[in-house]
Amino acid sequence: MKRQGISPCRRIGADQADCSSTAAGVIAAGGIVAIPTETSYGLAVDPWNHAALERLFTLKRRPPSKAVLLLVDSTTTLPRLISHIPELYNPLIATFWPGPLTLVFPAREVLPKLLTAGSQTVGIRISSNPLATRICRYAGGAITATSANFSNSEPARTADEIIRIFQDQIDLVVDGGELGQSRCSTVVGIEDGKLKVIREGEISGPALLSF
Repeated sequence: MKRQGISPCRRIGADQADCSSTAAGVIAAGGIVAIPTETSYGLAVDPWNHAALERLFTLKRRPPSKAVLLLVDSTTTLPRLISHIPELYNPLIATFWPGPLTLVFPAREVLPKLLTAGSQTVGIRISSNPLATRICRYAGGAITATSANFSNSEPARTADEIIRIFQDQIDLVVDGGELGQSRCSTVVGIEDGKLKVIREGEISGPALLSF
């Protein structure tokens, strides 16, 4: 039952013809949009918009010490966000992108500190969900991809669940139906010149470290 005085956010279907451009328009205007990805629903904002990032952190009850991961539409967007691509990542990119593999890159200094948590690094992946990548492209090439939940809670896997959690605190939900029980993306970085699995996820660590 809806709480008195609280309206759920707007919802559009993933099969709607102008879904991608509508979602991208809300993101470009500083809004928060829940979108389906290959793992779970994510909360997308413009990563260059400081006010949108602050609102996202407040919404998720996320401490500023935790960085936010990004989706990009293609590798051609990477130079806007990172200083370089480590050589160790090239075979991983060729094999696992698009897909649930987040790579931690050296960030360009111009990136907002909230995005990187002051770490001088940024986690990025290309989603294997075509809709997520299309929204990303229409929104300028990069969007946040933090899971649609409160921090330290299970990610939402349906639009109804997102609306129940956030009510009118987000601007749009792209309803892609019920997502499966996929694990989160695997996060990989580099330590002492070697690949390091920072977070085990959908892709197993041994599969990655064999490269």
